[in-house]
Amino acid sequence: MSALLGIDQLLDELENGLRSLLAQRGIASPVLIGIRTGGIWVADILGKRLGIEEPFGELDISFYRDDFSRIGLNPKVTPSRLPFDTEGRDIILIDDVIMSGRTIRAAMNELFDYGRPASIILGTLIDLGARELPIQPDVAGQSLVLNAQQRVKLRGPDPLRIELQEAGQ
Repeated sequence: MSALLGIDQLLDELENGLRSLLAQRGIASPVLIGIRTGGIWVADILGKRLGIEEPFGELDISFYRDDFSRIGLNPKVTPSRLPFDTEGRDIILIDDVIMSGRTIRAAMNELFDYGRPASIILGTLIDLGARELPIQPDVAGQSLVLNAQQRVKLRGPDPLRIELQEAGQ
């Protein structure tokens, strides 16, 4: 495993990667959507850093999860909030950590219930690479390979910090 970068470095990498990709694709006015909870914290910071004037959206994918029938409903379900129309828009979808790809699949299913975006760019602070679905981030602050006992957790929102935990902590 490589060393886990600090939160400021992760945010810098993610911001720089997104700026570069937006310029490369000629996207001038994207909207930002964070996946609850950590993705919302990151989207809030990135929106300010990228100078996106529209408020960012918030997705709670609880009803779209493919393990809903097995694990039950999250007791803290809150409504998604998209303060803009997604139809034909270029969307930057933000999550804190990507592993299997299942959270992103659920988020895209929900997004398409709101309309058909022109494009979706996926950004994440940490890419753990253990995919179960063929979903990859366009930009990641850092890619890590963890051993079976390790987990990465974003804590926040103030201060925002990333922690590497051993199983059972």
